[in-house]
Amino acid sequence: MNTERKIAVVTGAGSGIGRAVALTLAGAGWTVALAGRRAPALEETAAAARPGATVCLPTDVSDPAEVSALFGAVGDRFGRLDLLFNNAGTFGPRAAPVEDIAYEDWRTVVDVNLTGTFLCAQAAYRLMKEQDPQGGRIINNGSISAHAPRPHSIAYTATKHAVTGLTKSLSLDGRPYRIACGQIDIGNAATEMTERMSAGILQANGEVVSEPVMAADDVARTVLHMAELPLEANVQFATVLATNMPYVGRG
Repeated sequence: MNTERKIAVVTGAGSGIGRAVALTLAGAGWTVALAGRRAPALEETAAAARPGATVCLPTDVSDPAEVSALFGAVGDRFGRLDLLFNNAGTFGPRAAPVEDIAYEDWRTVVDVNLTGTFLCAQAAYRLMKEQDPQGGRIINNGSISAHAPRPHSIAYTATKHAVTGLTKSLSLDGRPYRIACGQIDIGNAATEMTERMSAGILQANGEVVSEPVMAADDVARTVLHMAELPLEANVQFATVLATNMPYVGRG
């Protein structure tokens, strides 16, 4: 194995920010394991990357057995892991007031955004701790909602606040093993998940307002910068957002 080759796992790699980050890493010389629930979407990402730069590993991050299989395959195939971009996430089936949130909808968001993030981080941590040379980096995808909620987003907001706690704990527990963990909090990147921003979205004052968006590639370049730092340096938290979105002063 070429020990100079950098190996990354990107979850939610079939679309949006995950696809943009995977392609940016691949373009910078990384080998990227593409994880996500939809195999055809992963194959579309792979087709857009340089030949031989990616491998598709369909995975439901909320399923412990599938997460174990994902990181087992990465370890068997490449012998190590240098980066996990913990990106898979969901807003949930629908935005709704607190009193109307169904238990099943709450669980869907928690299972993907929180449990899935934990399971992937745990599996990556185990691999990074045992490999030689030891260490690696985990970057969690938080959100602007890790700081300030939108109306009718209690499940999404709660899980993204919890991701911040995961990031801090992983950073602390990873210190003895050269495992660095940081978080990128993103606001209004132009993806399928944020199409509603341009059409108009509910604000804290009750108005429905169209919000500006930014290119997902702008986020991807930030992740690449975080990823390529030496393990002696870490971007603990980075916030990347559309310049004029209503975040500073929201509400």
